[in-house]
Amino acid sequence: MLVCEMIKSEHLNNLSPANLRQLIRQKDPRIKTTTGLANGYQQANVVVLPNQLADDFHAFCRSNPAPLPLLYRSQSGETSCPPLAQHADIRTDISQYCVYEDGRLVKTVSSLQTYSDAHRSPPGQQAERPGSWSDMVCFYLGCSFGFEGRLKEAGVPVRNVEQGRNVSMYRTAVPCVPAGAFSCPLVVTMRPVPAALLDAAVKVTHLNPLAHGAPVHIGDPALLGIQDLSRPDYGDAVELQPGDVTVFWACGVTAIEAILSSKPPLAFSHSPGCMFLTDIPDSPTSTITPPTEAKPHPELTPLCFQVSQNPLLYSLVSQGTAAKIRQLEVMIGEDPGERGIRALFVQDELLRSCLALSHSSSVAITTGFPTHYMHSPPDETDGPPGAIAMATMLLSLGKQVTMVTDRRALEMNRTIIDEAVRTGVLKDAIPLVTFEDGGPDAARHFLCHHGDPNKPRFDHLVAIERSGRAADGNYYNMRAVNIKHLVDPVDDLFIAAKHIPGIGTTGIGDGGNELGMGKLKEKVQSLMPKGGLIACEVPADHAVTAGVSNWGGYAVACGLYLLHTCPAHLRYLRKGLGLEPVTSTEQLQDWTTNLPSVEKEESFLSTLVRFGIRSGKTGHLAMEVDGLTFHPTHSDMITRLLEATRGGRGTF
Repeated sequence: MLVCEMIKSEHLNNLSPANLRQLIRQKDPRIKTTTGLANGYQQANVVVLPNQLADDFHAFCRSNPAPLPLLYRSQSGETSCPPLAQHADIRTDISQYCVYEDGRLVKTVSSLQTYSDAHRSPPGQQAERPGSWSDMVCFYLGCSFGFEGRLKEAGVPVRNVEQGRNVSMYRTAVPCVPAGAFSCPLVVTMRPVPAALLDAAVKVTHLNPLAHGAPVHIGDPALLGIQDLSRPDYGDAVELQPGDVTVFWACGVTAIEAILSSKPPLAFSHSPGCMFLTDIPDSPTSTITPPTEAKPHPELTPLCFQVSQNPLLYSLVSQGTAAKIRQLEVMIGEDPGERGIRALFVQDELLRSCLALSHSSSVAITTGFPTHYMHSPPDETDGPPGAIAMATMLLSLGKQVTMVTDRRALEMNRTIIDEAVRTGVLKDAIPLVTFEDGGPDAARHFLCHHGDPNKPRFDHLVAIERSGRAADGNYYNMRAVNIKHLVDPVDDLFIAAKHIPGIGTTGIGDGGNELGMGKLKEKVQSLMPKGGLIACEVPADHAVTAGVSNWGGYAVACGLYLLHTCPAHLRYLRKGLGLEPVTSTEQLQDWTTNLPSVEKEESFLSTLVRFGIRSGKTGHLAMEVDGLTFHPTHSDMITRLLEATRGGRGTF
């Protein structure tokens, strides 16, 4: 009795999980939710289901490891959980339980002891409640409360704890992977995190896969189908502070949605926010590890990058994969033509562009720089090869791709694409369209179905070696010759995209006069030859610079390949759902085949030359790009990019 009184006199935050369970068992009124309690230990969601549904639910957990990290599955009728906690009784050690009958929440109770009897009615009378405890199986699932203490240690504020509120939980529009009788939407928790501390929050939670691991979404809640943060489906609304970003973790309350959808005759769960407190430390060295979660490794630790402002979206990529893509970025920045392009370099533009494209579903690519205005055709060999390399990889990843070209070059480019299919450079023809000035709303109608900004046709535009509009409205080659009469106003699409939520843009260039390089306008004006006149005025969200623009296209293709073989990025894309941690062998083989190669690029360049397309710098009708011969300059670059890409595949 004296021990019990001593426990009651202690501050709750100082008590061990065992002592807290004892207080919960005694109905201590101070414990309403368990957020902020038992710091340093895992907490658990609990679901109790009829025996006949247990195997299906077990499979459902394995198929959805982020929301449902399985800590322990009990035997039928078992009330203890020895691997998780000593001397525990699941019928009494949670402060509030939910009771469900036929998929309906019928009440909440503070104990399940009355249900532990056989529920047998007197002979001749119908049972009042279906089932019996001996026929029930308990599932203990990790909970994000288990990482809140570590967040605080890392200096990340936990707003729900600060505000004395339960965490906010939301039903999303993202479907879980079904298994047997179970299918339901993903439920997530939301914690506001200052933008400067996103990497810290991601790193800390990644190290605790038992508590749902790293976030599954960072940014605009509407991208998950959440329309109103002030009205959570479970828990309390939590207020954001200035500079906070909404961060979402998969949540074990997904299991409650599974109960509601499967409609078992009788089921129980914890009440959201009222968790079971385990004796398991919240460290990555814990002996209980979900089978589909990778063990922590420094190179696997995710980094967080903003990829879109409207809507706000961040993405995750492992440290190892980020390092590989940065290596590609350095390679393509080499300047054998001595144009001075290194002066325009901004780190991680390639990485951010690849991340944005990875999140996209429909991409429009444009190229074409008619620098040889005195020849027919006036186009150059830089641009189309890089465009086709990106398109090939995007198509293999399941994206829709459309090419945008000038009206004057439509038939030629259509024939070139057909020839690329015939020679095996492309598997299938790519839709080819034009955009011409058709009034003030033409760009919006081109980009959006029926001109509706809420229904964009594309979610990313890419310009590679595409002549860009200068400040005076003209288009200049590197010799400062105005070639406006040969260029359709594709720039208007990039300008319009700035005002349409959900359409991102990338520009790839090697001189500063290309579409999208307006992001680097000041540098181009001050550092590039004739930059004050030729600098492109139109910016892109991401401006990738390269010694030769084609190299930028090759690097984007390689970067997309690396992202889709990166477990941290794939997990984020899939919201932690699905059995496969990376990719199937068949998928991997297809992606590898669709990387740029020396053979494919040499074949495509020879096609361009046959159509009379010339080298940009010299005007030679030869196997060269920007005055640099394909062998050895371009072939060596392609070989090095492939070595850096395939040498890092599947590791990080």
